[in-house]
Amino acid sequence: MKKFVKILFITIPFMANSQSFNYLLQEEKFQNLPFGAIKPEGWIKTQMQADLNGFVGNLDKLVPELINDPIYAERLHKHSKLKDLGNMKQGDAEGDEQYKWWNSETQSNWHDGYIRNVLLLNDLSRMENIKQYISRILSTQDLDGYLGIYDSDLRYKFTSENGELWSKTTLYRGLLAYYEFTHDQKVWNALVWAVDNVMNTYPVENSNPFFAGTQFSGGVAHGLTFTDICEKMYQLTKDEKYRRYALFLYKNFSENYSSEKDIQLSSILDKSYRLQCHGVHTFEHLRPLILAAFSTKNDTLKNALKIYLDRIQNATTIAGAPIGDEWIAGRNADETNTGYEYCSIHELTDSYCLLLQKTGDNRVADKIENTFFNAAQGARNPLHSCIAYLKTDNSYEMLGTKNGEIEPDRKQTRYKYSPAHQDVAVCCNPNAGRITPYYVQNMWMKEGENTLVATLLGPCSLNTKLNNSTIQIQEITDYPYANKINFRISVEKPTAFTLKIRKPGWALKVNCNTSHSIENEYIVINKTFKTGEEITLSFETQIEKQVDAKNEVYFRYGALLYAYQIPAKEGIYYAAAL
Repeated sequence: MKKFVKILFITIPFMANSQSFNYLLQEEKFQNLPFGAIKPEGWIKTQMQADLNGFVGNLDKLVPELINDPIYAERLHKHSKLKDLGNMKQGDAEGDEQYKWWNSETQSNWHDGYIRNVLLLNDLSRMENIKQYISRILSTQDLDGYLGIYDSDLRYKFTSENGELWSKTTLYRGLLAYYEFTHDQKVWNALVWAVDNVMNTYPVENSNPFFAGTQFSGGVAHGLTFTDICEKMYQLTKDEKYRRYALFLYKNFSENYSSEKDIQLSSILDKSYRLQCHGVHTFEHLRPLILAAFSTKNDTLKNALKIYLDRIQNATTIAGAPIGDEWIAGRNADETNTGYEYCSIHELTDSYCLLLQKTGDNRVADKIENTFFNAAQGARNPLHSCIAYLKTDNSYEMLGTKNGEIEPDRKQTRYKYSPAHQDVAVCCNPNAGRITPYYVQNMWMKEGENTLVATLLGPCSLNTKLNNSTIQIQEITDYPYANKINFRISVEKPTAFTLKIRKPGWALKVNCNTSHSIENEYIVINKTFKTGEEITLSFETQIEKQVDAKNEVYFRYGALLYAYQIPAKEGIYYAAAL
């Protein structure tokens, strides 16, 4: 992902093994349902289909030289030349080596979003494209299981910037989604083989995967999100070796120098430290910390997670947007003067979804909805299929620079709408194609063996099994544009189970046509359900006048942020996220 930097921050490595991080899985509140169990309906489905007909489904035609680069087949070696990405490199972070691996991120993140959109929409016209892609990728796997972008003279032998784990992470996420949906055994065998290759080559406590010298190493730092793969492999197998490996990766990352040091334990425990790194790294790295904290009883890690969440909150605008344009640089969020990257919107949303699954905390779900419904929707062009690379909440113009700032000799223009953003980096558009499928797959979760939980609200349909009975629940609503929801239930046979529905934090009163209780801000309905039953809910609220850190007034109604009132220009209202 593109970076603009004036200062390279230096850190003293913290030896995480000076702490005792004995592995022990902690209790988790919810379990994820398989990808594909929840499908979009209503306005979400309509928007996804429009995206698939727009930039999400056509990025390979917009930047064919990036998407079609056979980087996983014609691998990088010691004499590989820098790739021409068609972008203006002035203003990038130092470190030309990043240009060699960038295409793996661009194309794999795009394929991840493309696969998920096509499968969730059951778009038969594009299914063959996915099958051909999967077949091509699997054909590149070596006999030892290696599936990545480096030839034998480079792989796993790095002492500086590289994309080894990052290129695998972006690729494997899409393959895992395809496997969960299709149960294709060939894909699963390839994934098990490929992940084992990583874990055997970088063995727990006996390797140093994040050693990269003392220079810029953005690709190495992105590779910490290989914990995403570990977590999904654990969910699918319940084999704890994957969670042990995720804990090891976080420990090793904290032991080494990194130019992206916000998540390192020494930084978190330094009371004077302020978030300063590339925003996307900072917000995606929340996931490895969550996994580490839930993989040991160590109180230091639990406290570190709390500290890090507080720091993120200070760097988040009232529209739920995590700042970083491109660097956080020690700043607190400012709705006019600090921008945020679409990549960061997706990564923070995904990180909060993991936190919601671990904790069940409805306040986390409120944050997810705030970010998805306000920041993410607000950074989309309302008329055309394109998104903003960078944006502020208060946007006075979107013509390239932040609210019209004069930037002499500026080559890259991030504050604009584009279906590709190739002048900077084709990273935000692929992530914009991922954010809605990721939101959808977290709209329902399971608690224990007998409870289904509507965690994130909106139009969707759930198809799953409980007590050997197939259960379908349609969530019929215009939420968040209306605060009434109908849950239409179909069951294979009368089935006793518990239905939980999250009560949003802004809801002043709940109206429900069925006997219920409210426990920890969840509406709880416990009964034997029959086909054709409908649960009708409505949430009462009111327009709320609120004040931000600068004493600027803004308004909310339910889950939506509408406008700011700027005191200096009384009576004038500026569009914010929506």
